[in-house]
Amino acid sequence: MGIELTWEIIIIIVVGGFLAAFVDAVVGGGGLIALPALLAAGLPPHLALGTNKLAGTMSSLTSTLTFLRSGKIDLKMTMKLVPLTAIGAVAGTLLLQFVPTDWLRPLVIVLLIVVTIYTLFRRDWGDVATFRTLTKRSWIALALTALLLGSYDGFFGPGTGSFLIFAFLILGLDFVKAAGNAKLLNFTSNISSLLVFICLSSVSYGIGLLMGAAMVLGSLVGSQVAIRQGARYVRPLFIGVSTLLIARQVWVMFTG
Repeated sequence: MGIELTWEIIIIIVVGGFLAAFVDAVVGGGGLIALPALLAAGLPPHLALGTNKLAGTMSSLTSTLTFLRSGKIDLKMTMKLVPLTAIGAVAGTLLLQFVPTDWLRPLVIVLLIVVTIYTLFRRDWGDVATFRTLTKRSWIALALTALLLGSYDGFFGPGTGSFLIFAFLILGLDFVKAAGNAKLLNFTSNISSLLVFICLSSVSYGIGLLMGAAMVLGSLVGSQVAIRQGARYVRPLFIGVSTLLIARQVWVMFTG
């Protein structure tokens, strides 16, 4: 499907992409901004989902590399989780072609509310790392989380970054390192899902690359701010984005 790129559409895509990536680089939830921007640009839902994955992959790669260069990713831990996340994302994207996502929305709302309230009342959570080593039980739990959230990202998506950060916070990482580890797994699920969307011809490359370029810039700015400001910046943004995600999912559920 070809869409005429008017100045209005270009502004929507570029501004929406930058803001989405700035937020997503730190705490996830960029799809809350990017997907509505693509729909507003005139893309049908199936193309918007695939195009969002193209732009999101460019964004998550940029922020992943930024966190990696700053030493904020535990590669020894996360590289073991990458294959599981990839398998889950491919399976989730394929399942999306046959099963409607509406039934998943109420569960996501409940989980996001739990995550947000828990983080809100644990005021010092994520300020200082308490993680020492992975036990057998925590490794199994983390592996299952990577597989399930990879599947969720390929199938539905909203809140994936927030859920990944929450998982690493429970493990005992500080907010910034949790965000870095989450970004690597989020990039894995994005690119795995994107490959499936490409095979299904569900990507608008012109719009996706344009939004992706804006998102690369947003990712660079957002991840640098997170690394320099630390938990005092990331924590309130995490709570704010999770709250917006909840509001957005409730709105869509009741308005269709």
